Amino acid sequence: MSKESYSLQEAILYSHKMAQLSKAIWKQIEKDWQKWVKPFDLNLNEHHILWICYHLNGASVSEISKFGIMHVSTAFNFSKKLEERELLTFSKREEDKRNTYVELTEKGKRLFEDTMQAHAKGTDKNTVMQASLPLKDLYGRFPEFQDLEAIVKEIYGEDYLEILDRSIASIREEY
Repeated sequence: MSKESYSLQEAILYSHKMAQLSKAIWKQIEKDWQKWVKPFDLNLNEHHILWICYHLNGASVSEISKFGIMHVSTAFNFSKKLEERELLTFSKREEDKRNTYVELTEKGKRLFEDTMQAHAKGTDKNTVMQASLPLKDLYGRFPEFQDLEAIVKEIYGEDYLEILDRSIASIREEY
């Protein structure tokens, strides 16, 4: 699509609205997520790494970085902290010596599963979920994500959505 197909005003209004709405939703998700994982002595990045490794059956630091939307050094450093707590291990693979892979230990799997059980018990405290219920009641389903997925695909690429699909398939199997 060419730049001439939209006006400057449309571009500014769209960017402003997308930024404000995204930030408002993310801020509440962040608050709820922090409250959820704090009793387990985890922060968001650590929990996100556990989540990614759990549902992908291990992952490279690059995959964690890409799917977790965090810098490679952030993914590595928080993974190191989890390793110190014996929640995950690092390894190299025979067929791929360049990448570092991360897998959950049994202790890490149990901790992650405990966090998920706590989440299941506390869904009434999940603000975004609660705010979505009137739409579910009205339409019989939660809001759809196709438009957002299309935007994310343009920004982060097909790989990101493939990793998302793998994690969703794992969650569907698990629950």
